Formats: sequence, C-alpha cells, structure tokens
Amino acid sequence: MTNFRMVDRETGFLLPPSVDEWLPERHLARFVVEVIEGLDLRAMSGSYRGSGSASYHPKVLLDLLVYGYATGVFLSRKLERATYVSVAFRFIAANDHSDHDKLAAFRRRFLDEIKGLFEQVLLLAREMGVLKLGTVALDGTKIQANASRQSALSYEHAGKIEAQLKAEVVALMAKAEAADQADLPDGFSIPEELARREERLGKLAEAQAKIEARAKERHAREQADYEAKLAARQAKEKKTGKKPGGKPPSPPAAEPSPTDQINLTDEASRIMPVAGGGFEQCYNAQAVVAAGSLLVVAAEVVQAPNDKQQLGPMIVQLSALPADLGRPQTLLADSGYFSGTNVDACGTAGLEPLIAQGRQTHYPPLSERLAEVPPPPAEPTPVEAMAHRLQTSKGKRLHALRKQTVEPMFGIIKSVLGFRQFSMRGLDKVRGEWTLVTMACSLKRMFVLRPA
Repeated sequence: MTNFRMVDRETGFLLPPSVDEWLPERHLARFVVEVIEGLDLRAMSGSYRGSGSASYHPKVLLDLLVYGYATGVFLSRKLERATYVSVAFRFIAANDHSDHDKLAAFRRRFLDEIKGLFEQVLLLAREMGVLKLGTVALDGTKIQANASRQSALSYEHAGKIEAQLKAEVVALMAKAEAADQADLPDGFSIPEELARREERLGKLAEAQAKIEARAKERHAREQADYEAKLAARQAKEKKTGKKPGGKPPSPPAAEPSPTDQINLTDEASRIMPVAGGGFEQCYNAQAVVAAGSLLVVAAEVVQAPNDKQQLGPMIVQLSALPADLGRPQTLLADSGYFSGTNVDACGTAGLEPLIAQGRQTHYPPLSERLAEVPPPPAEPTPVEAMAHRLQTSKGKRLHALRKQTVEPMFGIIKSVLGFRQFSMRGLDKVRGEWTLVTMACSLKRMFVLRPA
C-alpha cells in the first residue's frame, strides 16, 4: 500500500501577515538588507527633490540590485519579474514592485555613488573579522561588452564603404536628373535613398575621426617610448664606445593603420583575444582579491588587452584604501604582469612582489622539485631578489595561493553567477557595473564567512 503526501492545489491559504516571516533567519536576502541599511546613502537620498509622486527609497532599489547581482539576476526586466515570483525579492521589496524602467534609471544614475559604497563594505568586512589584508592576488579577465564584434569597423573598410556610398550618391543624382525619361521600380524614392546614404556617410566620417584621434593618442604614447629607447641606446653607445647590437627602435607611425577598428555599438570596447582561442568584443576587468577571505578589495576595467600596464594603477587603488583596513604586504600575480618596472613599483609601495617570470608547467620534473634552493645573490636587483624568493619553499607556497584566490573569484562571477557580459555600454558605466558585480559577490562571500 502506497503512502504519499496529499497533493492539493485548490485549497486557498494566506502567506504570513508579515514579510519578516517569509524567510528563514539566516538568509542572504536578510543579510543584504541589513548591510545596505547600515551604509551611508545620503549622497543618493539627498539628490531626490521630494516633489511629485512618492519615489522608491534608494536603499530598496539598491537592495534589489545588489541581491540580484549576487544571485545571477542582472537585467532590470528580470529583476522586476523576480519581485513577483521570488519570495526573497518580495521580502526585499516589502511586497512592492518597482518597474524595470525605474530600476534601470536608478542604476544608471547612481553608478558613481555605488563605487563610493565599495569601501564602506570593506570596512564592514573588517569589523566582522572576515577581511585581513596580508596577501593579495591580482589578475584580469575578459568580459564581453554589450556589443557584437560584427559591429566593429576597420579604418580600411570604412574607406571602402565611403567610396562605394559616394559612387551610389552620384548614380542616384544622375537618375534624379533623368527621372522623366527612366522608369523607376515601385516604392523606390530617390530622395529617401539619398538621405539614407548621406546619413551613413556622416556616421562613417564620425567613426573615421574617432579612429584618427585614437591613432594620435597612441602615437604620442609610443613616441615617448621610442625617444626613451633611443636615448638609452645612445647612452650605452657613448659609455661603451661600441655600437649596440640589434636593430635600432623604429619610430611609431602617426597615421591610423588599416586594421585600427571602432565598434559602432559600444565604441569604448575593444576586440580582444579570449580564453580558448578566438576574439571577442570585450573589456579587460581587473580585480585584487584578499587571500583567505576571497573578498575583492580593488576593481577596475580597462580597454587594453594586455595586463602588464595594469599593475601600477591597481597598486594606486590599494594605496588609496582606508588606513583602518590595514596594508597588504605581499602581492601575487601571474607572468602577464611581470616587468622590471612593475617589480620596482611594488617595492616603492611597500609590497613584496611575487610575480611569475614565465609560464609555469603543471607537472615539473621530480629533479626540479627536489633541487636545492640556490644561495641568494649578493647585492641583488629587485627582480633578482624576487626570483630567488620564488625558488624558496615559502615563496612557492605563497605564490601557489594565487590560483586559489583570484581565479576562483572569477570562476564564481562567470560560472556560478553567470556574469559573462556587461549590461551597460561605455567605459565609465562598465566600470560602475563591475564595481556592483564585485561588491555583490563580496557581500555573498561575507554572508558565508560571518559567524553563526
């Protein structure tokens, strides 16, 4: 004889009269509400005029955004839908339902203010005892822009399309003059066709101008590097009395290259190589993560696909953190960040760098693993001193933390939360959204780490 629980979908019942009874005591939604309640949101609430119909309180809208990003709900329409179908979202919204336009407008309007809340969350984590800045790991990951690479236009192709459109304009003008003698297809309007091509020519000219402006900026940067290399080569020749070997540095080109591109949907994004091969329209998202807690303590988004130039700016961010958080002592990074300049920058900032100097094999031979550590070099340069530390057992253990610190955080963001593409466009907005993503992920991590 079977013994099943009764299934009854017809009998009506009431939810508990208080939204406070809808969730268990230990729930992420409660934690998010509690944290946001304790943040200083005067910069947001003070910007409302107080006239017209009553507005949703900024803390409620921020609660919805943060909890949404912490649980993999990023789009404003899905956030609105969740306030109807999810008990946790209904609890956060106090059983109210903000429409998606208000949520999207709030996110756009207060991105800068959300960046300012990042440090407040870190200070709270410090008070809770879950954040210790001793060893931190830096890495970057490519995140797809809200634009397709098929919308990218190269400088060479723009010139070809421009020539084609101008030839079509001449042909249409000729048809317009001979319109009385030539039959035109039904629905074909020469003025409309001309207007369409003139509009496209205007957009092409604007795109070409932006590519040329980028080329001028790049030339200014490369010219400074070229002159520095040339001066160093001349100084070496003067010191040794011999002509240095190798080819002299080539001067940078001032004109745009044929392959220089701009994306017509999000011009701030760039085509970048991605893991697994291929290229996508992306941004390069950087993060510094504290070892042990896996909390993000600094975040940035850049347009350069290469990580080598990003270590300096991230150190500046670390130095700007509140003194109450303490100061990190060791910085871990992979070989993409290695350069003598970056090692010197770490030393200047009071950080002990452990940056891989080359790609490491997954399965080193036994002889290499059992080899004795060589003695430290006499009067080593910063790079030589770091290389020796990486060979010691302590240095190896510390550097091994990198793979279990920053890479798991990116894995959580991309694979667990499902954040693989920015919802917003433009560098400033994308930076604000990345701050929101990392802050929400850190709050979720704080919820797990906090004492019961």
